[in-house]
Amino acid sequence: MGVNFKDLIPKTSIKLEDLNGKTIAIDAYNAIYQFLSIIRQPDGTPLKDSTGKITSHLSGLFYRTSNLIEMGLKPVYIFDGKSPALKATEIERRKQIKVQAVAEYEKAAMTGDVAKMRTYAQAATTMKDYMLEDSIKLLELMGLPWIQAPGEGEAQAAYMAKQGTADYCVSQDYDSLLFGAPKLLRNVAISGRRKLPSKNMYVDITPEVAELPKILNFCKLSYEQLVDVGILIGTDFNPDGIKGIGPKTALKLIKEHGTLEATLPHIKDATFPVEPVEIRNIFLQPKVSDDYKTEWKDLSQQGIVDFLCGEKEFSEERIQKSLERMNIGSKKQKSKTSLEKWFT
Repeated sequence: MGVNFKDLIPKTSIKLEDLNGKTIAIDAYNAIYQFLSIIRQPDGTPLKDSTGKITSHLSGLFYRTSNLIEMGLKPVYIFDGKSPALKATEIERRKQIKVQAVAEYEKAAMTGDVAKMRTYAQAATTMKDYMLEDSIKLLELMGLPWIQAPGEGEAQAAYMAKQGTADYCVSQDYDSLLFGAPKLLRNVAISGRRKLPSKNMYVDITPEVAELPKILNFCKLSYEQLVDVGILIGTDFNPDGIKGIGPKTALKLIKEHGTLEATLPHIKDATFPVEPVEIRNIFLQPKVSDDYKTEWKDLSQQGIVDFLCGEKEFSEERIQKSLERMNIGSKKQKSKTSLEKWFT
């Protein structure tokens, strides 16, 4: 879900090619889920190997990441740890949506409605343990660092960006901003043309950056107040937010009253499942770790071919072409690093 900041904050379109040499901390679950959801046949069937195991996530992870490396970016993937207890309601809500989507998919399949089949198949997307294991194996073969966060992956990525270990935090959700990410980079995994759900229309999806200092200045808020705006709207830790309160109203209320606690008496029937401070502290005092390394190693070309082509039955010709482009991108990174040593 994530907090709904879509129409509330300023964003700037950006070309990924202009980020040559930059380190991007990617919310791994967020990206892999997108690959699983989007990379499908017209009827919603995901890519599979001959054993029936889904490979859509590996296709997206390999080809999209190889494109990033070709452009000279340095990706590091962050995996979620244990979620805060307050996220249980949102997790259960997502499960129920998937259960309903499976039932609707079966109805659409009986009538042969391919468009609806794809829509409901995407909504029913789930992540299995073997998908995470395969993803980590592929990242290691590609020589890329991955980090196991103690809590929310977005929180760890935001922390790394604040510490200067990463230049950008990559996620589709705006929650990264509530965790304090200085720069949020969106639409990295799904840039290009995308079909609108239930419509025969396509829109262009381009990468965009949302910068926390600019957002705070634009909205005339402190960082803590932005977190309070998010809580009023609804986050993963209080998904219902306050009934009837949308982004613009939430912003107006916090600007008028200063804090969430001062605002609540002015909202009729405003209730929270817990004390607001408990939700706020998840963002202001997230569970993060300094125990990590960001080390990029040489990729194992033969290992990738053996895994993706030998085990997962990918096209070796396509894989080899991507590997060639990755090598070019890796040389760009090394060349840039060598030049920077002369000027620092």
